[in-house]
Amino acid sequence: MDTRKQYVTEKGVPIHGIVASFTTTPQVYHAAERMRDAGYTNWDVYSPFPIHGIDEAMGIKRTRLPIIVGTAAAIGVTSGYLLQWWANNYGYQIVVQGKPFGSLGGGGWEAFIPVIFELGVLFAAFASLIGMLVLNGLPRHHHPLMAREDFLRVSADTFMICVEAVDPKFDPKGTRALLESLHAKDVDLVEDE
Repeated sequence: MDTRKQYVTEKGVPIHGIVASFTTTPQVYHAAERMRDAGYTNWDVYSPFPIHGIDEAMGIKRTRLPIIVGTAAAIGVTSGYLLQWWANNYGYQIVVQGKPFGSLGGGGWEAFIPVIFELGVLFAAFASLIGMLVLNGLPRHHHPLMAREDFLRVSADTFMICVEAVDPKFDPKGTRALLESLHAKDVDLVEDE
């Protein structure tokens, strides 16, 4: 059950959030620190270039993607070894390197390295792609910010912070006041059409 409030404009259009524009990197960096300290969790910073240290300023935790990829690689390695072990010892018994059946891998584990490596890489590659898409909530074919004319300037010379309405601390008046106190150039509502 979703207990979040649904905010709407006077026209009855749902609100996606509030966006604030900044002109310099230090302004948006310090604004991000203030947003983090205020306790907001569903918000993002948009910039024309990477800002060093912005992840810490926003309070972003490390991603779980390395754990997902490492686990998938271990599953791939294990399944590659077990597949070859079963095939050599039970499924298709062929004497390899003159070793008897039932020995370590039937023909020695060294002969299994290419398949083990390839399955480890294959499982890790699929896990990284699928994990990245799932953790980022992609694919998303439409985002309300893309309909804003001023958002196009983010790719050139503007910095923006967008606080989403699904944030537990979101309040249209309170959030607007906070963003205005951070010396934002423009603060506007973003409608979710």
